[in-house]
Amino acid sequence: MTEMGVVLQVAATSSAPALVLCPWRETDVAALVAAWRDPALRRWSNAPVYDDAEAMRWLRAQQAGWAAGQRYGFAVDAADGHLVGNVVLKDVASGNASAEVGYWTAAYARGMGVAPRALDVLTAWAFATFGVHGLNRLELLHQVDNLASCRVAGKSR
Repeated sequence: MTEMGVVLQVAATSSAPALVLCPWRETDVAALVAAWRDPALRRWSNAPVYDDAEAMRWLRAQQAGWAAGQRYGFAVDAADGHLVGNVVLKDVASGNASAEVGYWTAAYARGMGVAPRALDVLTAWAFATFGVHGLNRLELLHQVDNLASCRVAGKSR
């Protein structure tokens, strides 16, 4: 199990903002509900969030994943604390050679390099943290007809 106090940072570039990745918190409920108002985000997800109660259930599931040591979801915030997305490391188990990564970006943050940069730092953290337990491969599953997601996959290391 890894502690929920993990905070990952991505430095700003000349064309992209600094990012802070941290485990989801209950204070993220309103921002999560606002992000999920985006029809494009709901279209590509199998677990949409429509109200505060659903957001709390979703956040508790993220926290349970951390506690179980099997799923590590991170809110991706701009340096000012504004939610811009989500990245997740899934299906982590000691001795397993592979795990899965996923992501979404809030509508207002698309086109700013959020998802590929957040995935890069998540990937580095995953191998640094779980490589000693056998992790040597990450898989990205996404909808091939989601062209924006395909571009993210192509930009990520």
